[in-house]
Amino acid sequence: MELRIYQVDAFAERLFGGNPAAVCPLDAWLPDDVMQQIAAENNLAETAFYVPADGGFQIRWFTPTVEVDLCGHATLASAHVVFAHDRPKDDVVEFASKSGLLKVKREGELLVLDFPADTVEPVTVPQMLIDALGREPIETYKGKTDYLLVYGVEEHVAGLTPDLCDLAMVPARGIIVTAPGREVDFVSRFFAPQVGVPEDPVTGSAHTTLTPYWSARLGKRELSAMQLSKRQGRLRCRLAGNRVEIAGRAVPYLSGTISI
Repeated sequence: MELRIYQVDAFAERLFGGNPAAVCPLDAWLPDDVMQQIAAENNLAETAFYVPADGGFQIRWFTPTVEVDLCGHATLASAHVVFAHDRPKDDVVEFASKSGLLKVKREGELLVLDFPADTVEPVTVPQMLIDALGREPIETYKGKTDYLLVYGVEEHVAGLTPDLCDLAMVPARGIIVTAPGREVDFVSRFFAPQVGVPEDPVTGSAHTTLTPYWSARLGKRELSAMQLSKRQGRLRCRLAGNRVEIAGRAVPYLSGTISI
């Protein structure tokens, strides 16, 4: 069996920036173990698979080790593939997922994700988490799947050199660290060794948590953001009630076929 495969740099200003995701369009779902093996073979933070359904698509996401309930950058990459190869006349695509209905629209050169907003509650985080990060945060929260740790300045986030082995023992999908930005409203990084992603270059789903937090703190609905990984990524975020709009660019890198 031969399958189409694409690799797209999501939330990227240029090729080799942002977060690379693999996208495999399917006519029907493959067995779960096969999709997991494809994701492991790709060895990217996420591989997205989608199938046609009810006028739109169903979508699923796999890291190299597990299936996850939501992934922003691989959804943006999948929308790019749909618009570029499957439905070039459309300006909106809908994906049914484990996290509900997700919409992506074209807005000039940007693709805009419409995702459910996450809510966070103040918590006391495990001391091992703080020790693994190596710096005490000023605020700590927990959302649906991730911890959110807030620092005072951008340099504190940029300078973290966490012990990833210890972070992998923390009971959460991932760890979001954030601070006010110098050139943007806020900056962040995202660590998820628990699910096979030591540090994610740009994490759309984390901004469903970050956007409500920073919107409330800064008193504004429209926010600019940067994720401070080595590849970096820029995002435009907007809080819309219980939804978050996350916009960025997609840059295609690879297209081809895989044989299984």
